[in-house]
Amino acid sequence: MKKYILIITLLFSALCLNLFAQTKSYPFEVIKTGKGKQAILFIPGFASSGAVWNETKTAFEKDFTCYTLTMAGFAGAKPHPSSSFENWKAEIATYIKTNKIEKPIVIGHSMGGGLALALAADYPDLIGKIVVVDALPCLAALSNVSFKSKENNDCSPMVAQMTAMNETQFYEMQKQAMPRLLQDASKLEMVIDWSVKSDRKTFAQMYCDFFNTDLRERISTIKCPSLILLASNFINLKPAIEEQYKNLKTANFQYANKGLHFIMYDDKDWYLAQLNNFIKS
Repeated sequence: MKKYILIITLLFSALCLNLFAQTKSYPFEVIKTGKGKQAILFIPGFASSGAVWNETKTAFEKDFTCYTLTMAGFAGAKPHPSSSFENWKAEIATYIKTNKIEKPIVIGHSMGGGLALALAADYPDLIGKIVVVDALPCLAALSNVSFKSKENNDCSPMVAQMTAMNETQFYEMQKQAMPRLLQDASKLEMVIDWSVKSDRKTFAQMYCDFFNTDLRERISTIKCPSLILLASNFINLKPAIEEQYKNLKTANFQYANKGLHFIMYDDKDWYLAQLNNFIKS
């Protein structure tokens, strides 16, 4: 009798674990494409859609299984009640473990690059390689090297400011800001539209949270190979940038030849060549 009770208990536990895996709500949407033993996980940047990786995926789907994320509340994705940088990092790690994705290559742009750094730092045995596309360990420290992140940072003023804007005001703000980040005029309206379709509260909360994030010390625990792709204009700030990365012993720095923050659009051929050399080596 005890034997049967044990078997029933084990079957029930397995069923519960399976149901949990199927019903768990992650703070991101995922599109799985391609095929290959090695996986690539793409994390878009602030207020961007996973579609930012479309051209990149085309180059790798033949040989790799690709998981493309769109973070909760960004570019029309459903908002998540507990969105924060640390929560997103932990949930991406949980997704990798739950789906048994072995040593994925994580490619992140902007805030997504910050998440790639945090994942590799806090879960050094989980990640195979990382590619950081135009992101820094501490964005605020670029203008203030003595910056210290606040433990209980209050983002409510920024949330109040952003949510008080009407649609026209918010659109105009993004329309003015985006040309400083993207040179390819053919992509401007699409990227602005991603911002406009983003949940305003998430937009403000995550900008505030990421600006308060400091990974300069944490990246010392990263063990995997790390390719750091930086916009062309960052070459003028090379000492300050590489000082931020001084604790990342596996870093390989490459500066784009042209363009701005959206390197995958503004210097596409150079960018894809860098990825190919790093990923397939």
